[in-house]
Amino acid sequence: MLNFLIRRLGMLIGTMLAVSLLTFLLLEVNGDAVVVKVIGPYSTQEQREIWLEANGYNEPAALRYVTWLWDVTRGDFGESIRYRAQVADVLWPRLANTAILAAVVFAIMIPLSITAGVIAGMNEGGVIDRIISTISILTTSVPEFASAVFLAFLFVLTLGWFPATSTMSEGFEPMQLVMPTMVLVLFGFGYVARMMRASMSEVMHSNYIRTAMLRGLPFRRVITHHALRNALIAPFTVIILQINWLLSGVIVVEFFFAYRGFGALLLEASLTQDIRLLQACAMVSVVVAVSTQTIADIGYGFLNPRVRFT
Repeated sequence: MLNFLIRRLGMLIGTMLAVSLLTFLLLEVNGDAVVVKVIGPYSTQEQREIWLEANGYNEPAALRYVTWLWDVTRGDFGESIRYRAQVADVLWPRLANTAILAAVVFAIMIPLSITAGVIAGMNEGGVIDRIISTISILTTSVPEFASAVFLAFLFVLTLGWFPATSTMSEGFEPMQLVMPTMVLVLFGFGYVARMMRASMSEVMHSNYIRTAMLRGLPFRRVITHHALRNALIAPFTVIILQINWLLSGVIVVEFFFAYRGFGALLLEASLTQDIRLLQACAMVSVVVAVSTQTIADIGYGFLNPRVRFT
């Protein structure tokens, strides 16, 4: 286990170095382009030269990269062009907002999709299986922006049950989480449920399940102690990797409902060409991606005893 974690740490460091170098080359190596984005296209040449000198852009690119990387490791991402504030002061609250939304989505979607998948897999080919499979296909095939429009029309404009936006301008309001959560749960439910259904169906046809049932073990015990654990092996990795999707793939949902999360921040940084903010978002995304992959591999090893960490 220790060697595995050391290798994963090395992978994280290597990936971050590669992404940081690529990000620096794309966004920072051309100082003339940076200064135009920071102080504006209508600045004079003298103003640009003063800014470049003050911020070290007349130094060699290699030295600037090392300096920038050292600042990043200390949590200093620089100043945001759009917000005129330290990137860390903008980034961490937005990341926390997306973490709250992701936690709510997971708390609803995962138990619901696993339960539906298990029921469908236990009744393969039956009416219940067909109903769950049809619902799963329908929800997965509808993109987030379409379901967001439909649900907003139904629950906001027609029924008036929920607020139209999720800005949280007056503090945390749980009701404002309902609409974005509903959209994300609907989209992710079908994918996880289909994966769980296929895995459960395969497990139910395995020899050890037949043997356990022929020995007279209670059906509930066979499902909970034998079938469910093995059926979770394949979907577990997919479930954990949904964190990456919830981190950056919720851009449409957050923007549609004006939710001030990480996805909306990434979109704002791209549209305004906020270099420092884009760099910070890229580095955070790498850390989350490698960390979730590590969690998925460790969990896979616990679910499947045949896997050993060496």
